[in-house]
Amino acid sequence: MGKDVLQGIMIPFVGTVLGSACVLFMRNKLNPLLQKSLTGFAAGVMVAASIWSLLIPAMDQSASMGQWAFLPAAAGFWLGILFLLLLDRTVPHLHMNSTRAEGARSSLKKSTMLVLAVTLHNLPEGMAVGVVYAGWLSGDAEISAMGALALSLGIALQNFPEGAVISMPLRGEGAGRGKAFLYGALSGAVEPLGAALTILMAGFVVPFLPYLLSFAAGAMIYVVVEELIPEMSEGDHSNIGTVLFAAGFTVMMALDVALG
Repeated sequence: MGKDVLQGIMIPFVGTVLGSACVLFMRNKLNPLLQKSLTGFAAGVMVAASIWSLLIPAMDQSASMGQWAFLPAAAGFWLGILFLLLLDRTVPHLHMNSTRAEGARSSLKKSTMLVLAVTLHNLPEGMAVGVVYAGWLSGDAEISAMGALALSLGIALQNFPEGAVISMPLRGEGAGRGKAFLYGALSGAVEPLGAALTILMAGFVVPFLPYLLSFAAGAMIYVVVEELIPEMSEGDHSNIGTVLFAAGFTVMMALDVALG
């Protein structure tokens, strides 16, 4: 694994770590308006990344199928949706601002289930980065090094607010600053691990690249619709989340087109 690839798969994790570090110098609670803004921005980045960095390349790679070029992308997209639905139903986790745990019954602490919820959501992002870099390493003409870097940077941008949104409430629950930071950072560790494993399996991955790119897109869209949009829209001042969603979407779109 080359230096460029290693840096690329670590960039999103750095975004989570930096976001989690907010707990070290900010107040114990995250301002609700700021939380909505950060969540909306993260959602916009994820939707744009799903379209420009994953679904469009998936269809471009199936161009030889003519008018049926959408089929691999549609199939992979639905597999990603169903995979996250399965994880959502089986892994015990707790969404932000919720008092009822989801998934299998568990006696895990609330803080642990909060981290598990974010870890679940980080999994498809790590896979997305790994699949794109595997495609680039294979020499796929539809994927450039700069395009892969754009995806990594975009996910790092949306991981920053995710890191803050997990560490700050943990601090508010009574966890020490160091523990809250550590839990927030560890929630993003699944991303470089997932990306590295995907790249190591490149020989298997490349023949199914259109399906895997769209699989990651489906998983990311599931996260946005199931969790991020409800979080940014609940209660008062929901329009700030919408505006920041548009901002995140625009930033990721610009990154992908400018660097890709």
